Amino acid sequence: MSEVALDLPAPLAAIQSQAGADGLSYAGGVPPALAWELFSSGQALLVDVRTAEERKFVGHVPGSAHVAWATGTALTRNPRFARELEAKIGGKEAVALLLCRSGKRSALAAEAAAKAGLVHVFNVLEGFEGEIDEHQQRGKDDGWRFRGLPWIQD
Repeated sequence: MSEVALDLPAPLAAIQSQAGADGLSYAGGVPPALAWELFSSGQALLVDVRTAEERKFVGHVPGSAHVAWATGTALTRNPRFARELEAKIGGKEAVALLLCRSGKRSALAAEAAAKAGLVHVFNVLEGFEGEIDEHQQRGKDDGWRFRGLPWIQD
């Protein structure tokens, strides 16, 4: 993993340092409230990696960027993801927080970004809808929306 940039916000520097110590291949996981704080204050970019359909029909964070990790109902992996992400965020050194439904696809996307040389790409823990619960439902225990963070629906 690369050296932490001097201008990386302190909470992200600590997360990235811990991720390195834990052997993660990407910059680490960020709790939803911290992700909103960093994004809304302009200290990090927020990139939704869900499908365009998920963003439209489930909702999304206002002002967030979009680069699909996978597309369609079969969730076919986007082979251009890392290149598209780099172009969208403005380079390999940009600070980006990736958001998906539950935090699983965004973790895979963060790994792919790190392998492509993007050094400050983090996963937003819990995702937009949260983990599926014992009743096969999302949004009851965790996630961006559960935490009451800003979102809109088209």
